[in-house]
Amino acid sequence: MASKLAPWALRNAARAVRSPARFQQRSFQVSAAVRSDNLNVHRDTPENNASIPFKFNAQNEKLIQEVLSRYPSQYKKAAVMPLLDLGQRQHGFTSISVMNEVARILEMPPMRVYEVATFYTMYNRNPVGKFHVQCCTTTPCQLRGSDGIMKAIEEQLGIHHGQTTDDKLFTLTEVECLGACANAPMVQINDDFYEDLTPETTKSLLSALKDAAQKTGAGGMAPGLVGTQEDVEAREVDGKKLKLGGPGYAAKGAAIPAPGPLSKRESCEPMTGLTSLTGPKWTAESTLRKDGQL
Repeated sequence: MASKLAPWALRNAARAVRSPARFQQRSFQVSAAVRSDNLNVHRDTPENNASIPFKFNAQNEKLIQEVLSRYPSQYKKAAVMPLLDLGQRQHGFTSISVMNEVARILEMPPMRVYEVATFYTMYNRNPVGKFHVQCCTTTPCQLRGSDGIMKAIEEQLGIHHGQTTDDKLFTLTEVECLGACANAPMVQINDDFYEDLTPETTKSLLSALKDAAQKTGAGGMAPGLVGTQEDVEAREVDGKKLKLGGPGYAAKGAAIPAPGPLSKRESCEPMTGLTSLTGPKWTAESTLRKDGQL
């Protein structure tokens, strides 16, 4: 009997002399803000907070009704992306007020709209300049000198990635592939692609855009250059719109290059001329067998 009780007694004695457990306490720390915060974290600023009212104008209200008509009524929340784009074009950037208004129109929880707006980098969560210069530095562009294009932009504008010029005309952003690899290096400025760039043509383009903005008041999300009827007609040759990479547009004493390649190319054809498909074009007759066999 004693042999059975002894282990139990020894275990209880050891527990009695054991020191009491220490109370564990962890302090809370606030991590430093990182670059990605501007995409997925909202912090109120004087120009971006929920107390700033936003309503779509009459023109965009009509466009919204047209967009919503494409979806069944029970799935109208599928229109969240085009409505956010409309809001950004009207307001200049996708503010918290824009997102809340889109949520109200589509009868969605605001958080669902925030998730979309913070996932896609094309929605600008902070104010940008009238000309949003997005320089591609992905591999195809980098192999053809995008580092030099980025340096030329920084020298011309005096800003770096994520910054806006003091006159609020230009915002510079370094971006990933924009899908114009055959015409690298290139930049996207607002909705337009400018391709086959050199540091010299890049600086000339930025100077032309600044001159155009000062003389016409156009730029950013606003409509394009508007001049006299003669200016508008000058953008057409033989009743056709000027081709990409053409002589460009002129109005009110300002001139800017047309979007597209700023070289001798019209599109993405070989710069040294065709190297394939140079023979006679096939016709219906040339594709048929001459021996009468199918």
